[in-house]
Amino acid sequence: MAKNIHTVYNSDRGMWENKKEGSSSPVSSHHTKENALDRAENIAEKAKVEHFIHGKDGKIQERNSYGNDPFPPRG
Repeated sequence: MAKNIHTVYNSDRGMWENKKEGSSSPVSSHHTKENALDRAENIAEKAKVEHFIHGKDGKIQERNSYGNDPFPPRG
């Protein structure tokens, strides 16, 4: 089963990281949040999973579904 992707800030390294749910090592690391989000979107689309975007405080700011939405909106 594919695992969701989380974009988080690693304050020890001063970098934004994309991690698969349940993994401690990042899939990718980036100097800017924008670059991390671009890469995470590609990863999530290919795997058809959820993408969780966290702020520097660790709280979830946004959540996007790429094919794993149980109730997709009409339209």
